[in-house]
Amino acid sequence: MNNLVVVGSIGLDDIKTPFGEVKTALGGSGVYASAAASFFVKPSLTGIMGTDMPAQHLKTLAKFDLRGVEKKDKTFRWEGFYEYDMNEAKTIKTELNSLGSFNPVLPKDYRQANYLFLGNTDTDIQIQTLDQMESRPFVALDTMNYWISSKRESLVKAIEKVNLVVMNEGEARQFMDTPNLIKAGRMMLDLGPEFVVIKKGEHGSLLFSVNGFFSAPGYPLETVKDPTGAGDSFAGGMMGYLAKTNDVSEKNIRKAIIYGSCIASACAEDFSLNYLKNINLNEIKERYHVFEEIRRF
Repeated sequence: MNNLVVVGSIGLDDIKTPFGEVKTALGGSGVYASAAASFFVKPSLTGIMGTDMPAQHLKTLAKFDLRGVEKKDKTFRWEGFYEYDMNEAKTIKTELNSLGSFNPVLPKDYRQANYLFLGNTDTDIQIQTLDQMESRPFVALDTMNYWISSKRESLVKAIEKVNLVVMNEGEARQFMDTPNLIKAGRMMLDLGPEFVVIKKGEHGSLLFSVNGFFSAPGYPLETVKDPTGAGDSFAGGMMGYLAKTNDVSEKNIRKAIIYGSCIASACAEDFSLNYLKNINLNEIKERYHVFEEIRRF
């Protein structure tokens, strides 16, 4: 049985920041989330990529279970840049390519997974995945402003079926039509999920539950080269830890959020997966201990 299934995009990115640029870098919500989760479990990735995926990226992807990945035509591509406000990416060009015709088909054992992460991708793909599940997994869902605007009704239906929702602060405000994040988090809980996590970039994250509230700080980074994929890494690391410990109590979700933040901070220190490929779980745990110290009073 697969412990964690990740559904999301697999892409090639051209990114420019004030600190450098990369061309044809490995990216996509499913890739970043899987890379982060792999510190704890071997994730089963479901998505689509083209036959043009470079050999060095195929080697990286081979660390995941790829039986749910379809290979067809050209890979999804994104080109964007960041200014000194590294919290917001500016899109130059998006090419859906094979992602535009993707219909997920889960291998039979994926449908029995205990944990499912629906990464930022088309809301219809998320619902199609949910409909294939034969088990009752713990499900987390991420999204973005485009799907909030274009497929709000479908997104609400999807959220009603999941256990945990992840959004950044701008998306939460847009989705709930309120500037107040506390109110937005509580309103999302009313839609049905047990937990809501609102990401605040370098300023940390907020966790909402029916009976609880938790505020996590951001990791004190001095070097940020490229925040692309940090949000996906946060969610993937969180789900990887939950799948590893097999504990979805609120207390453990708080720990998972800190581990997700540790991995997201490492992701932002270099382009693409470069930093994540060169650290180990012990280094992630060292960052976890930093969080323990800066929250001690």
